[in-house]
Amino acid sequence: MTTSHSVLAREIRRQRSKRSSRRALITLAVGVVTLGVFVFSLMWGEVVYSPMQVIQVLSGQQVPGASYSVGVLRLPRATMGLAAGMAFGAAGIIFQTLLRNQLASPDIIGISSGASAAGVIGIVFFGLSQTLVSVFALVAALAVAIIIYLVSYRGGFSPTRLILTGIGIAAMLNSLVSYALSKADTWDLPTATRWLTGSLNGATWARTLPLLLTCVVLIPLLLIFSRNLNVLRLGADTAQSLGINTNRTRVVSIIAAVALIAVATAACGPIAFVAFVAGPIAARLLGSSASLILPSALVGGFIVLLADLIGQYFLGTRYPVGVITGALGAPFLIYLLIRSNRAGVSL
Repeated sequence: MTTSHSVLAREIRRQRSKRSSRRALITLAVGVVTLGVFVFSLMWGEVVYSPMQVIQVLSGQQVPGASYSVGVLRLPRATMGLAAGMAFGAAGIIFQTLLRNQLASPDIIGISSGASAAGVIGIVFFGLSQTLVSVFALVAALAVAIIIYLVSYRGGFSPTRLILTGIGIAAMLNSLVSYALSKADTWDLPTATRWLTGSLNGATWARTLPLLLTCVVLIPLLLIFSRNLNVLRLGADTAQSLGINTNRTRVVSIIAAVALIAVATAACGPIAFVAFVAGPIAARLLGSSASLILPSALVGGFIVLLADLIGQYFLGTRYPVGVITGALGAPFLIYLLIRSNRAGVSL
């Protein structure tokens, strides 16, 4: 009997090691592909530069033409796209995991709408600078998240109530955005509309570095809580019985996710559907039982970089990145709704 138990234990450990190795390889592959798109975005444009020229620019050498095009124009834009995509992707999977629903992304439940409304109001009614708009959007996103949580909290945490409350508040905020746009002056309207769409145009290091720093600090913090988040998928009661501090895990994870969404939205506007689609795509690649924070972040970065390349160079005219992600994400939302309906899954 002891021998059979030992054999079974070894087989279980072998299968776990095999699955962990497979997930690590897939995550590494996604990272390599994302890095490849990042490098390609530095090479491709009106003038195409070789990988060697890009490397020379990145190493600090002066290359005629390339030093300006790559170092001043393309590198901040690509870095902002990568960081924003990673922020949206990581934050999206946090909400989807905590609320145990693939439809519970910041786009759907009002977090992004809070940042968007604040940004548009700051531009249209107060004429705020880019820096102040970013701060205003960050504060508004955090405030909206708190309001949604407090309104939906009635004797306990309910994912369904929170999602429905978020959808209602998002509708109110979107109406506020429409009102602000209707009152905008002629010279403010293009700025507000471009920011509201989600765009990497005009990317500078001043706008990119705060977002990059936020990702460097908060994504590793979320990875520390990844095991607790995986256990929370089984339900709060099960997590508590296994010694998980569910309240601390929720609070820290939600604050970090909201900060990622807010800072990314403040930097480049609410890039539609990235937070929504990155998690499900990562789950398809690795399986839903794995920790999906880093894979979702990498998938988000890949989506934004690829969408920006498509919008800038492959459609005959130039479109903001949010237009491309919106066009790709809307059919994915419809697909998830149809699949959930067929499976008999309710909100």
